[in-house]
Amino acid sequence: MYIAMSRRTSNVRSLQVALTAIFTALTAVATMGFSIYVPATKGYFNVGEVVVYTTAILLGPVIGAIAGGVGSMLADIILGYTIYAPGTLMIKGVEGFIVGFLASKLKAKVKVMRLLGVLSAGLVALTLWLVGSTVYSGVVEAYIGSSLIATGEVSKLFWLILAGLAFTSIAVSSFKIEPNLSMLIVAVLIGGSEMVLGYYLYESLILGYYALAEVPVNIGQMTIGLIASLPLVKTLNRISLFKILKAEQKVSQIVKSTSNP
Repeated sequence: MYIAMSRRTSNVRSLQVALTAIFTALTAVATMGFSIYVPATKGYFNVGEVVVYTTAILLGPVIGAIAGGVGSMLADIILGYTIYAPGTLMIKGVEGFIVGFLASKLKAKVKVMRLLGVLSAGLVALTLWLVGSTVYSGVVEAYIGSSLIATGEVSKLFWLILAGLAFTSIAVSSFKIEPNLSMLIVAVLIGGSEMVLGYYLYESLILGYYALAEVPVNIGQMTIGLIASLPLVKTLNRISLFKILKAEQKVSQIVKSTSNP
């Protein structure tokens, strides 16, 4: 019995190490890969935040912290933004830990979760509209790495429609389909707020930059990352690999609790 449990624990740890390496690499690639830039407002967005949130919610605080911090830092180093690397390691690492920890710990009664779902849907939709219409509207440039692949124009109407869709989907899902969704949103909003504040303090106090202009951009990163990561998490949760990992983790926790009364 003990040997079987030891092997099971060893298998879980091996899988966790492999997933940590994979999602750390994915975070780096996503941060360096596809990005959107708005020259008029200097608004900038990459999909790195999506992977950070997805990893933290899916795999927990420790892997979320490692993948978020190390993966994002590697992207800064490779892209030549080495001055940001120490701050990114700490800020994104803490962000990943907060999101993963809160996503696994936050609980509430169904009625409370439904109310929070509607309130968070309104907050996300309002933030998306305000930041999108002011920072991410106008002529946009799409990049893969440093290569420009397309240009176009995004209107304020686009953000209004997207905000409406976001509100409807989040409110309906959290109220009727998946009440726990509101807890994930709260976790991401708290973790994302740490990222926004962390970069503001790092840029203003450590680097001596005028960092206030970056705040709306980082809020946009957080909001769009939130909206994109939630359906991705739901999709990945259906994969047998992650189902097995969660089941094995629960078994390991039960074994630890019974062996340490």
